[in-house]
Amino acid sequence: CVSSGVQAACRDSTVTQELLKEGFHRDLLVKAELGEDAGGCAVAARIHLPPGIYVDPYELASLQQHNLTKAVLIPDVIDVEAPEYSSTDLVLLLSLDPDPHCSHCFQASVPLHGRYQRPARREQHVLVRLDSPELLLCCYHGHLPGECWKPAGVAAPCPAGNITPCQWYSTAQRPAQEEPVLSVPVGLSEHTFLVCATTLLTTVLCSSLIFTATCRYGHF
Repeated sequence: CVSSGVQAACRDSTVTQELLKEGFHRDLLVKAELGEDAGGCAVAARIHLPPGIYVDPYELASLQQHNLTKAVLIPDVIDVEAPEYSSTDLVLLLSLDPDPHCSHCFQASVPLHGRYQRPARREQHVLVRLDSPELLLCCYHGHLPGECWKPAGVAAPCPAGNITPCQWYSTAQRPAQEEPVLSVPVGLSEHTFLVCATTLLTTVLCSSLIFTATCRYGHF
């Protein structure tokens, strides 16, 4: 049986999310607090992203190249220009860094972007809600801090220089009191003709200016 101390530690595990900045381009800050010390273990959050939100794989690769984040995006190839209604869900495995002031606290941030929504008749904003992430643990010494951790179906290396997948574990944690919500601006369908006409006229004008400049100063 599981001791009461282990049960209390498992119940005390929490993970919270916070959206920073405004508009389409935001930062997601994830914080986790374990019920007891997780020394010698890597901590990560498995985050489910609905179709209205995406992580730019090119931006993520640049951050990883500069050692600013450690994350795995599933799938790793996505269309960043696709609108919400033609996109699919994504899964982000985000490595959390230890808090130097708290032995059982971890956190990390990653840029998020809102997708364009289908034009609406009345609503000027669409609310996209982020579900609470799943807390994951991978211990290098093979010893878990509590018996409530169960094997998780995650095929990713532990963020410690390993290139081969290792065994990750997950546990039930206390959900946040309020999940973050991304407010995405939506275009009005009654403005469709005006937007299309303005875009066409702007394209024709700019193309004419480029063509004129090429004929006067450049060569074909």
